[in-house]
Amino acid sequence: MALLALSTAAAPTSLLPTYRTMPHYFPAWLAGPLHGIGLSTSSALRVAAVLVFCGAYAVALRVAAAIPSRRLWTAIVLAHLAAALAPPLLSGDVFGYIGFARLAVLHGLSPYAFTAAAAPHDAIWPLLGWTTVTTPYGPLFTLLSEATVPLGIAGALWVFKALAALTSLATVLVIWRIAERLGRSPRRAIAFYGLNPLVVVFGVAGAHNETLFGMFLAACVLALLAGRERRAGGALAVATALKASAGLMLPFAVIGSRDRRRIAVAIAGGLVASALLGLVAFGPHIFDIGSAWVVEQHQVAGHSLPSQVSKLLGLGELAPGVRAAFIAMFGVALAATLWRSWRGSWWLDCYGWATLALLAATAWILPWYGLWALLPASLSSSRRLRAATLLACAYLVGIRILVSAPLSAG
Repeated sequence: MALLALSTAAAPTSLLPTYRTMPHYFPAWLAGPLHGIGLSTSSALRVAAVLVFCGAYAVALRVAAAIPSRRLWTAIVLAHLAAALAPPLLSGDVFGYIGFARLAVLHGLSPYAFTAAAAPHDAIWPLLGWTTVTTPYGPLFTLLSEATVPLGIAGALWVFKALAALTSLATVLVIWRIAERLGRSPRRAIAFYGLNPLVVVFGVAGAHNETLFGMFLAACVLALLAGRERRAGGALAVATALKASAGLMLPFAVIGSRDRRRIAVAIAGGLVASALLGLVAFGPHIFDIGSAWVVEQHQVAGHSLPSQVSKLLGLGELAPGVRAAFIAMFGVALAATLWRSWRGSWWLDCYGWATLALLAATAWILPWYGLWALLPASLSSSRRLRAATLLACAYLVGIRILVSAPLSAG
């Protein structure tokens, strides 16, 4: 990861989110702390750096139980540090976070009702990849983003980078504690999550909010194991109010709780409080968030499984019937995993399988979505779940690095 960070800080490459529209745009604030000491490398070396990282991850999984804890933690921390110091890689979502926040703070426009197109003269405009959508993020994340606006675009970017690294490391720490409580190898658990390329190269280096709400999901699991349902419900409500995709864990956590009523009340209270906070901050426009979710789900990623199946059948990028079939299959998978959880299977395993089913069924899939499945898999004793999750991770890395945005392009 250090080589990748140094090479991308030296000169603009296709890994930067600004490269496609502004290939020569590379100010020092975007290059980051490594600007001036970066190494000029070839595209082949960048490809090799990513592949070596993936290979090292595979080796670490095999020998994690035998690696001294201090060395394993050092490797995880250094990988996160390198990713945090690198320029934002492989996604411009972080500029979207900043753009929505600036829309509210600087222009007085609710990001739940207005798109970036309402403020085309804002300095963030050239950096945005999405200019015609309202924010799909929850009110807690939007308010958190607004706190970064006084720092300017550069300051906000590096706050989000630091936040991604710190929350990811916090998640790793919680995973260690959970594994200890479960009587499983904490080294294997944290290696599975903390050294995964999706976490380091995409989640942290790309400054994605998956690392933030993932920390609260992990906290929910730990609290449930400790019998603290109210705390677990609160953590899960916060995660869902940051990003709605965290809500998939809600029914599984309730089923798996010792006191279902208490955690359900805590979740409901947390969600109501978040909605009221959003109503105060953004007015009734907060309820327009549903339209953003609808727009997002009508997008099609060319390498999603529904799209690939549709193309194989000669039906175009995504036929309505194929989309409907995959949604139905996810519905069946969700019902089956909830039933298994109700019948006594460990709820976190069932949640892991449901998450994989969601990733397989959605037509809009991005690599960092794989972080959703990594938490339950890292704590699972099921070899099948861990293997299926690793296969999904390999697919998500491959479609982005080698197909959708090949490193050799810049």
